[in-house]
Amino acid sequence: AALLTLTRKRGAATYAQTLQNIPETQVTTLENGLRVASAESNQPTCTVGLWIEAGSRYEDAKTNGASFFMEHMAFKGTKRRPGLAFEKEVESLGAHLNGYTSREQTAFYIKALSKDMPKVVELLSDLVQNCALEDSQIEKERGVILQELKEMDSNLADVTFDYLHATAYQGTALAHTVEGTTENIKRLTRADLASYVDTHFKAPRMVLAAAGGISHRELVDAAKQHFTGAPFTYRGDCVSALAHCRFTGSEIRARDDALPLAHIALAVEGPGWADPDNVVLNVANAIIGRYNRTFGGGKNQSSRLAALAVEHNLCHSFEPFNTSYSDTGLFGFHFVSDPLSIDDMMFCAQGEWMRLCTSTTESEVTRAKNYLRNAMVAQLDGTTRVCENIGSHLLHYGRHIPLEEWDARISAVDARMVRDVCSKYIYDKCPAIAAVGPIEQLLDYNRIRSAMYWIRL
Repeated sequence: AALLTLTRKRGAATYAQTLQNIPETQVTTLENGLRVASAESNQPTCTVGLWIEAGSRYEDAKTNGASFFMEHMAFKGTKRRPGLAFEKEVESLGAHLNGYTSREQTAFYIKALSKDMPKVVELLSDLVQNCALEDSQIEKERGVILQELKEMDSNLADVTFDYLHATAYQGTALAHTVEGTTENIKRLTRADLASYVDTHFKAPRMVLAAAGGISHRELVDAAKQHFTGAPFTYRGDCVSALAHCRFTGSEIRARDDALPLAHIALAVEGPGWADPDNVVLNVANAIIGRYNRTFGGGKNQSSRLAALAVEHNLCHSFEPFNTSYSDTGLFGFHFVSDPLSIDDMMFCAQGEWMRLCTSTTESEVTRAKNYLRNAMVAQLDGTTRVCENIGSHLLHYGRHIPLEEWDARISAVDARMVRDVCSKYIYDKCPAIAAVGPIEQLLDYNRIRSAMYWIRL
């Protein structure tokens, strides 16, 4: 018993101590424009990754899907390590290789033992600098991607959000899906992929980030050694200017009465990444909360909307979102409901939005801020999440924002700020709506639009 007590005391740390003890992120910019950033710790493992300013927003209608296709090809061998040699070399280190593509960024990262950091940097350099793009592998991955697209069509939540982007940013690059269209995947050639890499995989548009038991000086030395080839030579025209993606209040309805449940997403235009209003909107979303029928608590949910959902059987699940991009964003909510509950759920959800604009209380804000703090500290769980945090921050904000600064921003939010900022983005604004499934009960757009304000006497 005494030993257990001693162990508990040794492992205890207050929230304030946790924020103060977070390692400082060091950033070095190389001559070619590559930013090298790291957060050192005493862990035996590290995660090293490349975050690249490239994604579906940088594609046009003909090349949409190139970034997603390139993500697949990156793991299929390089000119120095043909075929499966690349994957085998990663596995021989006991490392884990992964990557993802979004609308504004592409990432490749490797988690390995800290002592293998220089080798990991060399592997990442080879991956983006010398991707083989063999014709046989391209055809093989083309089939794999086409199969993935079929499977994605069965994920109605993802389909709904793709429709939401398509209607909210219609006619612009943000309307594209990340994965591209079936027609494009069938048509893209080796020359298209090579052109995409040559255009976007440039040093000033990249961040080499690392977290774990590594030395920043050693990371910089490794970067200087391996990220100085021709593809990483600085060229003044390599930073693409983003065309503004204008938000449009409109809707897409894909009715299918054969499906058991309806997926509805509603959003207004939100701010871009660097806008300070994002912190207030995240507090607002924490007030709304989230719900799934698997949650415990019943009617005793802290979220008012969740309690209503339980009491009146409004939906199977709902979740608010605040999706940000460089210069715009989508602030809204998504819910899954039975066909005959759509109107009631929409009425209650929009009512909560109006309540945020008009009558948010300090007690709700306090609860929401504590929720955000817990979610913020959870980012420290493992080197991969810390590494991703660093890489994404440098692309989004131009610097890594420490958690202590985030905490100060959260602490500054009060009920009046929530009411004012929510009124700015929500009150009497035209929303974008995407609906999939048995959606006959979804009201006309004008009726939904009329619930975006309250007539008060």
